[in-house]
Amino acid sequence: MPLPAPAIDTAALPVLCVDLDGTLVKSDTLHDSALAVARHHPAALLKLPAWLLEGKAALKRHLAATVKLDVAHLPYNRELLQFLEQQHATGRPIYLATAADADTANRVADHLRLFTGVLASDGQLNLAGKNKLAAFRSQFGDNFSYIGNAIPDLALLQNCKEPMVANPTPALRSALRKARVTPARTFDETVSPLKAWPKAIRLHQWAKNALIFLPLLLAHAWAPGLVAGAALAFLSFGLCASATYIVNDLLDLEADRQHPRKRRRPFASGDLSALSGVAVVVLLLAASLILALLVPRVITTISPSYALFRPYQFLLWLGIYLVTTLAYSLRLKRSVLVDVIVLSGLYTVRIIAGSAATGVAISTWLAGFSIFFFLSLAFVKRFAELENLRERGGVKAGGRGYHVADIEQLRSFGTASGYASVVVLTLYISNLDAAQLYHHTNRLWLLVPLLLLWISNLWLKASRGELDEDPVVYAITDRRSLLMGALVVLIVLSAL
Repeated sequence: MPLPAPAIDTAALPVLCVDLDGTLVKSDTLHDSALAVARHHPAALLKLPAWLLEGKAALKRHLAATVKLDVAHLPYNRELLQFLEQQHATGRPIYLATAADADTANRVADHLRLFTGVLASDGQLNLAGKNKLAAFRSQFGDNFSYIGNAIPDLALLQNCKEPMVANPTPALRSALRKARVTPARTFDETVSPLKAWPKAIRLHQWAKNALIFLPLLLAHAWAPGLVAGAALAFLSFGLCASATYIVNDLLDLEADRQHPRKRRRPFASGDLSALSGVAVVVLLLAASLILALLVPRVITTISPSYALFRPYQFLLWLGIYLVTTLAYSLRLKRSVLVDVIVLSGLYTVRIIAGSAATGVAISTWLAGFSIFFFLSLAFVKRFAELENLRERGGVKAGGRGYHVADIEQLRSFGTASGYASVVVLTLYISNLDAAQLYHHTNRLWLLVPLLLLWISNLWLKASRGELDEDPVVYAITDRRSLLMGALVVLIVLSAL
């Protein structure tokens, strides 16, 4: 029989002190609290300057009093948490030592039930750096170990018995090397920014922005200047859309962390910091604005005969998209039925923006088709969310106004909208307007069964719970959808 493991003399071990922000939790609870205030109490943001003047500790106290973070779903460092559970099982004293406000720290400690005590900011003293070191020496003397992650933790790591780090920043790694401090253990649970940022800006969602080219394609306008202008508008819209996706994710942190799939998003999981997200939003919007201003100049430079009558009309529609999307993220997404109307409208705005960028007018047929078709996609997105929620035994969608009981009504709304778009298409094909652009209009009738098949299959998959909650992801990853898309292109080309 194997010999029993020797008993650990916990009295001889130094007290284990663990930082919270960026260490035990991969995010920063101060930033999380500020974003929660922006989401739930936006008027309180006006008080931030006054709170800042009182000092950082006071700011944290005010934020903690305004919102209560959902500590159960914070992005904990799982490897570190497992280590703490092992140390706790041996009886070793463990302290949560953090610059976060005491209210937040105590709630985390109550949730995890691993800590002997809590040392935290109290609204007057910000327990970071030298202040934290002084508190340790006052309570533990020199008999303590510490786990940190950033430059403010350097002094503590230099003066503790057993320095350890969790997701250390590059600056801390460099400082430790210069100080010749070798961490006893490293708890790394990070994702490369090269992988995290493409997910954060949702490059796959740029497929929606291809709608900008639609007015150009349907009008058969192939002037090089117009094509170049539309391409520039596509990039501008993509950068703006990516900025709004980041804003949406930052405001939805708590709701996303409770979702089985969305909790893996870069900001919800703590793989990217909220502060870096805000900085990237500013950069993306600035780049989008510059490109939007260049659109009319590019068109007139390449094709002088196509000078736009309203050169900055695209910029206006880009602004409308930005304002509407931000309103959606802040409020409208929680309004039943209004949210799907807005979502479908944002698709149509892309088409209008494409028309404004190139000066090519959109037909009433295209407008009518897009309204009903994209309304169906918006409904199927909500339907799929509720269907997946029902499978998990939920009743109400978090951050939304929908209940599982609404699912059948959403199905009827969505399928009716999808088939209405097919009706608009048939009316267009039989109208003289199509005959002016196509020599073989009869061939366009082949589009009708293809569209019916795709819409019906989309809703069938949603009803079976087989649809990703985003129909765009389904459309660009499903082989049958891609094949149907290729057939649509071939049919249109054959009808020219």
